[in-house]
Amino acid sequence: MTKKTICNKALLLSALFAAVLQAQEADVIFVGDNILTMEDAGAEAIAIRGEIIIAAGDRAEVMATRGGDTRVVELGEQALLPGFIDAHGHFSALSRYGDMLNLSSPPVGDVVSIEDLIRKIRLHIEQQDIPPGQLIYGFGYDDSLLAENRHPNRDDLDSASIRHPIIVRHVSGHLLATNSLGLEAAGVGETTQAPEGGVIRRRPGSLEPDGVMEETAMGLFPGAGELLSAERQSELRRETVYLYASYGITTIQDSNLPPAYVELLKQEALQEPFVADIVTYVMGNPLTDEQLQAVTRDAEYAGGIRNGGVKFTLDGSPQGRTAWMSEPYTEGPEGAEADYVAYPSYDPAAWRRRIRMMIDRGVPVLAHANGDAAIELMIDGVEAVVSGAPVPDHRSVIIHAQLMRKDQLQRVVGLGIVPSFYSVHPFFWGDWHRISFGEERASYISPARDALDLGIPITIHNDAPVVPPDILRLVEIAVNRETRSGYVLGPDQRISVEEALWAVTGGAAYQYFEEDEKGTLSVGKRADLVVLAASPLAVAPGDLADIDIVETISRGRTIYQNPDYFAGR
Repeated sequence: MTKKTICNKALLLSALFAAVLQAQEADVIFVGDNILTMEDAGAEAIAIRGEIIIAAGDRAEVMATRGGDTRVVELGEQALLPGFIDAHGHFSALSRYGDMLNLSSPPVGDVVSIEDLIRKIRLHIEQQDIPPGQLIYGFGYDDSLLAENRHPNRDDLDSASIRHPIIVRHVSGHLLATNSLGLEAAGVGETTQAPEGGVIRRRPGSLEPDGVMEETAMGLFPGAGELLSAERQSELRRETVYLYASYGITTIQDSNLPPAYVELLKQEALQEPFVADIVTYVMGNPLTDEQLQAVTRDAEYAGGIRNGGVKFTLDGSPQGRTAWMSEPYTEGPEGAEADYVAYPSYDPAAWRRRIRMMIDRGVPVLAHANGDAAIELMIDGVEAVVSGAPVPDHRSVIIHAQLMRKDQLQRVVGLGIVPSFYSVHPFFWGDWHRISFGEERASYISPARDALDLGIPITIHNDAPVVPPDILRLVEIAVNRETRSGYVLGPDQRISVEEALWAVTGGAAYQYFEEDEKGTLSVGKRADLVVLAASPLAVAPGDLADIDIVETISRGRTIYQNPDYFAGR
């Protein structure tokens, strides 16, 4: 469904509600020259009452809803937009990392070498006075940005400590490294077989693990959550909602979750509602058919939580060089053969069977697929289900869709599939991808321009905690596609500022089946809003990420205020 179609539908709904809603007295009216409704019709003012937008349009018309207690906000140079929608990410994982050791490289962290990583682990143990035997857990290391251009191995981590098991998780979330004590604690040795869809890397010429685990082999080791009490995890979740709000986000995604954890979130929300919406997705890969049949899509939020469907992971990560390709990597992982294409992380036959099960039951599906071979599998599975007419409104999502080919985009047209592009990659890993895949394939990473030109609905995302959930930086990268080195990666795949903003507002609402409630500033929709210090349409494309978030409003209530703009008020 295109932006125009979604907006036309919204206008019809607005007409139905307008007469009733505008008879009400507004709680707040926003007035300004930079109100970006994300619809064809602009607005000079927006009025909200409770959780709903009750008027939008001409200033005089909207001011008719003003009452004695109405607060009027003159925006001046500031801009008002729909609240940003996180099209893909891992809210709970980001929350757990709040208490973990950050080993990220710039601009997120300060680790630029394995020696830096070792030094930070040693300092962490010393400063926290961590007793011997207690697990040390770090996250965010990036071999592509380390001076050594490799993963830390067991020997490196042994030099950090031989008295503590150590686990450090790769920035992609698809690999980890551990030390000798970590291997021993997990019972992983020469005779340990890697689970299907994973790899235990070995020392050259030996079966002895070198400490690096790929994909499903990470499941042999404890997760970060095992270091935290239930009470602390709950506290971190509440804190993390406000972190998202500081980026202007009012709808958050939390994917890859066990069913029991989704129920825990729902119970927590009933006890105290979350201040922003969180859409959960159950991880489908490990579930039995019976368990999968029990997963449903919630039509409504309860306390700010609803389950949006199921996620499957079909392959790995391009920055981790585990994305499943149809043609060999130009440069694969250390020790890889010349014909290395990586591998699926899920049984293709299981995917084909289970996508039919989900679409037939009306349960939305996210499918993680980075490499073109994984994307081909995703499309094949959906096409086999929807090949008859009419195509059901399933909106199955290709999560990341990094190395999607032109012919695959053309196949997607008419299948009801939504690619959600990992559009921060050109900056964060574009230079690395040029080495891994060569210029031609790397330049076509996240082909958003071609998708839009074909009329395919798209979204773009950050995939927190891989990178922070900074929406305006995401928009800037999608618009400019500039790498860390200043190289423009695939200039023909750049999109406009308006298109990038649509992808994180109206387009993302459509992906979630929430276009009737969110994504644009129109009468009858939810009062999810973000106030920016300047209009994204008025600044240079290279300055988009520098625009301050002034205020974030969820369901008509302010959940974040930038102290630089509200000090002294």
